[in-house]
Amino acid sequence: MQIGWCTLNCRFNQEEGVGDTPDSYAYDGNRVRKWNVTTTNYGKSWAAGDIVSCLIDLDEGTIAFCLTYPVEGYRPLQDPPSVDLLKAHKLLGYLKNVIHIGIDMLEGKLVEKDTSTWQLQGEPTVLITLAHIFNRFAPLMCKVYLVEDVLMNFLLSILEQGGAVEAHPLIQQLLDLMWLLMEDYEVHECLKQLLMSLLRAYRFSPIIPDLGLQIHYLRLTIAVLKHEKSRKYLLNNVLFDVLRSVVFFYIKSPLRVEEAGLQELIPTTWWPNRFTKEGKESKEVKEESAEERLRRRAYDRGCQRLKKRIEVVEELQVQILKLLLNNKDRGGGEASRYIFLNKFRKFLQENASNRGNLTVLCPPEYMVCFLHRLISTLRCYWDGHKAKAPAALSSEEAYIPPQLFYNGKVDYFDLQRLGGLLSHLKKTLKDDLALKANILIDPAELQAVTMDDLDEDEESATSTAQRPVAALAIGGALARPSWLSSPTLGRANRFLSTAAVSLMNPRRPLGTLEKMKARTLSVEQRTEDDRAAVVPSPFPACSGKGWRLTPFCSVCVCQALPSLAWAVEGSHGNEGLLLGRPPEEPEQSITENSLLEILDGIVMMYNLSVHQQLGKMVGVSDDVNEYALALKDTEEKISRCPKRRRDIYEELVKSQKVFSEKLNHLSRRLAWINVTIYSKEKMQDVYWLLRVCIRTIEHGDRTGSLFAFMPEFYLSVAMNSYSALKNYFSPVHSMEELPGYEETLSRLAAILAKHFADSRIVGTDIRDSLMQALASYVCYPHSLRAVERIPEEQRISMMRNLLAPYEQRPWAQTNWILVRLWRGCGFGYRYTRLPHLLKTKPEDANLPSLQKPCPSTLLQRHMADLLLSDCDMAPSFLNSVLNQLNWAFSEFIGMIQEIQQAAERLERNFVDSRQLKVCATCFDLSVSLLRVLEMTVTLAPEIFLDWSRPSSELLLRRLAQLLNQVLNRVTAERNLFDRVVNLRLPGLESVDHYPILVAVTGILVRLLMDTDFQGAKRATAVLLADPCFQLRSIQYLLGHAEPSALAATPPSADKRHFSLHTYTDYISLEELVKVERMLSHLSEESKQAAASTLPTSEEDLCPICYAHPISAIFRPCSHKSCKACINQHLMNNKDCFFCKATITGVDDFTKPASS
Repeated sequence: MQIGWCTLNCRFNQEEGVGDTPDSYAYDGNRVRKWNVTTTNYGKSWAAGDIVSCLIDLDEGTIAFCLTYPVEGYRPLQDPPSVDLLKAHKLLGYLKNVIHIGIDMLEGKLVEKDTSTWQLQGEPTVLITLAHIFNRFAPLMCKVYLVEDVLMNFLLSILEQGGAVEAHPLIQQLLDLMWLLMEDYEVHECLKQLLMSLLRAYRFSPIIPDLGLQIHYLRLTIAVLKHEKSRKYLLNNVLFDVLRSVVFFYIKSPLRVEEAGLQELIPTTWWPNRFTKEGKESKEVKEESAEERLRRRAYDRGCQRLKKRIEVVEELQVQILKLLLNNKDRGGGEASRYIFLNKFRKFLQENASNRGNLTVLCPPEYMVCFLHRLISTLRCYWDGHKAKAPAALSSEEAYIPPQLFYNGKVDYFDLQRLGGLLSHLKKTLKDDLALKANILIDPAELQAVTMDDLDEDEESATSTAQRPVAALAIGGALARPSWLSSPTLGRANRFLSTAAVSLMNPRRPLGTLEKMKARTLSVEQRTEDDRAAVVPSPFPACSGKGWRLTPFCSVCVCQALPSLAWAVEGSHGNEGLLLGRPPEEPEQSITENSLLEILDGIVMMYNLSVHQQLGKMVGVSDDVNEYALALKDTEEKISRCPKRRRDIYEELVKSQKVFSEKLNHLSRRLAWINVTIYSKEKMQDVYWLLRVCIRTIEHGDRTGSLFAFMPEFYLSVAMNSYSALKNYFSPVHSMEELPGYEETLSRLAAILAKHFADSRIVGTDIRDSLMQALASYVCYPHSLRAVERIPEEQRISMMRNLLAPYEQRPWAQTNWILVRLWRGCGFGYRYTRLPHLLKTKPEDANLPSLQKPCPSTLLQRHMADLLLSDCDMAPSFLNSVLNQLNWAFSEFIGMIQEIQQAAERLERNFVDSRQLKVCATCFDLSVSLLRVLEMTVTLAPEIFLDWSRPSSELLLRRLAQLLNQVLNRVTAERNLFDRVVNLRLPGLESVDHYPILVAVTGILVRLLMDTDFQGAKRATAVLLADPCFQLRSIQYLLGHAEPSALAATPPSADKRHFSLHTYTDYISLEELVKVERMLSHLSEESKQAAASTLPTSEEDLCPICYAHPISAIFRPCSHKSCKACINQHLMNNKDCFFCKATITGVDDFTKPASS
């Protein structure tokens, strides 16, 4: 970023900006340079958050920039209001005198008093004196400069005496005075400016070693918020509406390590320096040296010192939130917690609805800190309620009950539900809502307009005239109960109001509803206990005390609720928010309803931006590892440097010094990040959130079709929080140390296994995310074992879903999962990285695809059982796999043809990187599909070789056809594939002979060598009968070059032929022997087949493939082809290949002898 000035004559465009024209001047502190047409070194390096001063000297005609302020000889942009400052300080002195002096009524004289014990009492003289002072002091306290310089500094001086905030009641007394002696608008403006000044001071104060400045401002914020009337005003009008109060919960990173005192706090730095070579598994872990152990322990002690200091700030931030979440206010009006809840929900809505507008969004680094403080506060209040109500759940068992997602009590804005849009779910699941949750949706509401078109503030007055007479008979128009209004909330209120009013007046058009303030429960119920929902009774004949929806007289119940159970107020008294409890949900008090809403908001907040920020901050740890590796390489080069090359040695020493200094800086910065973001306590918060989501999903799943109402972000947070624990926190703390880790892993595995193919989930993005999460899950041994621990019924169901036909669904991830379950068992398939890529560095060694093979024999066994037991599953699944293989490999060949043509042009040309990426993807898909076929042939060879099965022969012929096509394309010398591989284009790194040829070889070995005599005979006959079969393709596998190729080109020492013999680290001796036996077997069989083959006239060949004789005739159109072609065609299409008539049957055809 640059800062600068320009004159009115400047004209900027896309190419020229500030500093590029003669009349503009720019300063870039990141590059430490200035610009005015040319560039030169200038100034000091700045960092994000620095305040840059611009110094303008009009006498000298100079402009300068600096990082210090104020600068002697220069005026600020805004001059201080000197006259008002003098008045304010003088009036403040008068106020201090009144506080310090009391009147001794007995002796009739003034006495000095301790200010800490001063209280506002009814002494007329004192009150009149204070009134005179505030008459002049109050108008001054509406000006921000005076509030910050006079009032804030005075209040801070009170707290400087030390001790807890509670030990300084004078601040509370002063706030009482302000509310008593100042006009309301004056108090409001003064408090607003005071909080804004505190926030600015907290945000922009430099980080010092003991964080004293931040602690100072937070203590004053606590003191102000302890005053109930001030707190409620600030909550209602300032904290969320005028300023970003979330800043108070942020602990900013120091701009510079030196300024924060981290060098003194962490004098010894340390970083990991044990690395393994890329692609090679480390046989032994290098032991930590004694010196390294001492450095690491000293570094850990420094981190602990830093952690203790930061924990002081975090505890103060939690105290602020405890005040904001207080629901035991003694004054009148709405309790602080509910005001906070309204504003918090609105805050979430703004951040959810403006995700593309960065100026409106709360910065994600603030959200991370806010989330952790809110979790700490919530759990404190949750467990406090548990202590008072033993029947309630503890915070360790917390979850969101499923009825919150469909009863409309909480608004989820326009966020997607698992089953689609809310308006769609209301229409399609209205009967389930009535049956399971006793919630009736008015048909008129469904037919009127969609939810997105509703306006909560405008209710139709015409519906009164349309109201049935029966409604008047029970007391006139129904007033809109206050519990129908969600705290803030939006259009979903109409859903609730329709549903809940239908409980009282089912299946009737709605009357005019009262417009009531959101969540206006009476003061008694809103301050002390929010467990009971309170509404005005719509039945005048009933005299219910406290306006509760407790049992009415029998006449009213009969008229209002024919055949419908009352589901608004349960016997436990906590169903005001929990309207519509499904029968699967236990009748147990969970906690206070307001805490449930806050917990729901926390889950939403994690989904909005917290997870992305956790991933972003891992970059510092990656930088440390990269610099540590570079330093290690440099030190190794220094040790190998010849003594005669002094020049090289000096350059290496310079590099070593640069890397060491950078690592010292980064390791201290990483210590700060690990304490504030990746500490053990923060990890436990994310883990707690993961378990909350798991329990919520489990409870929602039990409701059957109503599970579709759950917002998508619950599943997203479950997957992302697990990913964060595994990938972001793991360098600092191990996830395995968390309580209940194995059980949590298994429960999440069960969720992924069940819901990745759940028909109740319709969103494409969330379904893809579930599939990707399951694919990642099976790549790691711990999580794969968790999948194996889920109940057998769920495992079999998961495998059945994985084996569904690939058409009409995203199949690549499904195929990837099956490949990972097989990897480690296939022919030459025990590698982590491909042999030709070992010398290159992977982009990210933690990628799921780069994990060591960990096959699952248990899930393989389930797959084999399903394929063998279900006669319809195997043909449909394998037909889809063969279709996709045909498509993927054909696309790959077509693309490499285009790439080869572009490479051979004489003029300079470029191949689109996206085309290269798609080409490589098609190749990878072809290899993975071949591996799935190898897996199927190995686990259930009967599907291909037991010809008593109706589709076995056809599947075997199709398989042989595709294998021959792949071999012919890949094995020919100097052909298209060979030339493109030798180009080694960036983006096609994975394209090589080895992966695809060993996959094909694995299938052939299983069919021809690892089966019984009858099966091998059938497979050999089908393979040799295919017209594309060429023996040279099999010979190529063992390095036997074509005779024609040997004759055409002289032998070259540089030309290396592919051979499985060169991959002894990847292919076992036993596997090589099988390939040699297979080559001998096919050589012998092909000679015999060639001798026995009779010539066939062209007119007798199948008109589709021109490879086999005609052997089938179609009914009713009488067209002919070979059996293989028509059977393959009928698996995907029932129309005739020639005339498009519907084929009703296929008969054998034998050419008459006479013809």
